[in-house]
Amino acid sequence: MRKYQTRQNLPGSDTPLTHYNIVKESSSSSSMRMVGESRMESVYERVRLLVSGNAVVVFTISGCCMCHVVKQLLFGLGVGPTIVELDRDVAGKEIHALLFQLAGDGQQQPVPAVFVGGKFLGGIETVMACHINGTLVPLLKQAGALWL
Repeated sequence: MRKYQTRQNLPGSDTPLTHYNIVKESSSSSSMRMVGESRMESVYERVRLLVSGNAVVVFTISGCCMCHVVKQLLFGLGVGPTIVELDRDVAGKEIHALLFQLAGDGQQQPVPAVFVGGKFLGGIETVMACHINGTLVPLLKQAGALWL
């Protein structure tokens, strides 16, 4: 078995994303590696396009109370975010793994994951901190999510 590593950054983020693909050594190992990397690249590309094409994107899991809080906060501010529920999405597990790596240090949960203006804002703690200190509304205005 070999472990292959790929590093990429989401647009607007300095956090490198590391993808690990473990493949069994065999005559077809290069094709197995290409399939795994291709799958992660397509998931990465899907997330990148989704995030860059919408003012606010929230990745959630249905039934998650913190995800509900973030959605209600944004709706209450007048924002209509694009919401992706990972447990109901075909590529949900792969996207969740990508978000886990993006969240970084392991102290922050990967969902809810909020992207504003194509950049990773963070999870519940970051969103609430921005709301409390008054920086969330200006970020949303700058991203085109609010017209106040």
